[in-house]
Amino acid sequence: MNIDTFIIGTRGSKLALAQAEQVKRELLLAYPELKVELRIIKTKGDKRLDLSLNASGDKGLFTKELEEALFAGEIDCAVHSLKDLPVELCSGTSLGAILRREQVNDVLISVRYKSLAELPNGAIVGTSSPRRAAQLLEQRSDLDIREIRGNVDTRLAKLDNGEYDAIVMAYAGLKRLGLEERITQVLPEVQMVPAPGQGAIAVQIKSDREDYKELLKPLHHDYTARCVEVERYILSKIGGGCAVPFGCNCSVGLAKEQVQKDEEGIEVLYVLVYDCNDMKQSLKAIIVPLDLPNEEIWKHLQEECIPVSRERVF
Repeated sequence: MNIDTFIIGTRGSKLALAQAEQVKRELLLAYPELKVELRIIKTKGDKRLDLSLNASGDKGLFTKELEEALFAGEIDCAVHSLKDLPVELCSGTSLGAILRREQVNDVLISVRYKSLAELPNGAIVGTSSPRRAAQLLEQRSDLDIREIRGNVDTRLAKLDNGEYDAIVMAYAGLKRLGLEERITQVLPEVQMVPAPGQGAIAVQIKSDREDYKELLKPLHHDYTARCVEVERYILSKIGGGCAVPFGCNCSVGLAKEQVQKDEEGIEVLYVLVYDCNDMKQSLKAIIVPLDLPNEEIWKHLQEECIPVSRERVF
């Protein structure tokens, strides 16, 4: 490779910059002589805070301008929260790397209350996610769910000002900003099934830049990539993006059933899927071999998987 300078495109929020800085650090660990620059690109989602994420219907709300900069040669890669990326990538682009995933959970943040169960009847809870809203109402139909927009600091300020009794956010974003102390309750995956790709950072490049893909290899985490690949495939079959009340989380483990006594077990995927369709909510869980083709995993979910309760998963 003959690459002296590498320009990373990123949104300008503190969280986006923290994620871009993580990519920069890992690149410099692998290539100490490489000159790495960050370039801030404003997206429609950053400029139009009046837009409802539910109603906008714009799958590239936080990505389109970054992709335009990529094709214009202004940046060499774009760094995204993977859950913000449409399942169908912009033509001519691919994912050069997916970094090791942060903890996937959603969290409850409140100034006055210690848990979701402790919130009083009619408590105002802020979230811009239909997935979170649907799961909250399934467990607490008395809650007053209201949309909240803005970056992490803005949302926390609205909570502190008393506009909400609690808000729900992703653990990963708070961790990357060093704000873990604000977390009131970590919601288990089975209680609040995360979004596909949640907690993962993706590096998008032009498909024809094989040299960039080679450059990014030290950053790529195979297990994370496999898990989010399945999650995003299932989302594609459901049809939709972040405006769909759908959650899916995959994790890698070892099957306890041993084929032979001297074997430690086979690697498997634990697949947890939450779907709210026509107000009918279901939670499904399956265990499949790690290398089972995506279409076979989908077939299992469609044909063999029996809905389970949140108290009886795995």
